Amino acid sequence: METLENGRKAATKIALVNLTKQFEGRSGTVTAISDITLDIPEGKFFVIVGPSGCGKTTLLRILAGLERQTSGEVKIASSSDSRPLNSMVFQGDALLPWMTLRDNVAYGLKMRRVPRSTIREVVDRYLDMTGLRDFADAYPHQVSGGMRQRASIARAFSNDPDILLMDEPFSQLDEQNRLLLQQELLRIWEESRKTVVFITHSVDEAIALGDTIMVMTARPGRVKSLLDVPFDRPRDVFRMRVSKQYVEFADRIWHELRTEVDRARLLEEKKSS
Repeated sequence: METLENGRKAATKIALVNLTKQFEGRSGTVTAISDITLDIPEGKFFVIVGPSGCGKTTLLRILAGLERQTSGEVKIASSSDSRPLNSMVFQGDALLPWMTLRDNVAYGLKMRRVPRSTIREVVDRYLDMTGLRDFADAYPHQVSGGMRQRASIARAFSNDPDILLMDEPFSQLDEQNRLLLQQELLRIWEESRKTVVFITHSVDEAIALGDTIMVMTARPGRVKSLLDVPFDRPRDVFRMRVSKQYVEFADRIWHELRTEVDRARLLEEKKSS
């Protein structure tokens, strides 16, 4: 449990207990993540950083139910039988190319057989929030990568999941669009305060978005450190980065991360030699 500023207790939304995932490879068993024990409070924006190959995406896929752990437990507190447990936003936009942006955003609601009037209201709301109302009838190939990713975010939020899982959703965008979408995501999240688990390779992005940042070790991925982000909300992504406190905190995360990045590189060099 975690104490909030007003004295209330934030219930644990996601609890991982001794979570381990192994894969069978040509040269034997590979342990992707090992013995992860972790509580993520409800309503928190939880960010995971770590070197390539440390099991970040494997962990997210287990939370999404797309992978099964080898051992350990995953407990997710469901708030409603009528809502999906999670929605996932991938690195690519993953939109259905034969559907308009409106139909893509509405897809999860239609699958749940939500009344048409409710679908229209919810979809219009998130199209407005992501600045896509004027492009609602366009197909994915007719809009930019940034717009497609906005539609993916709108689809995830509109489905009203208990938790939102995001796997480097902005990694394929240029820096300008990345900053804009970070700000957009924060604005939408501030209203819903959903529990978010977000993977990134960017220290800047982790600080801009997160409440707590988990640094993972090189493979097998374990929890190396948990760092609370010392910036109040709401945040201005652009202005935050010029402060001395920001630079010092970013340096602290990079110090935690650098040894793991170096170790991951040495492991890869040893593997290929």
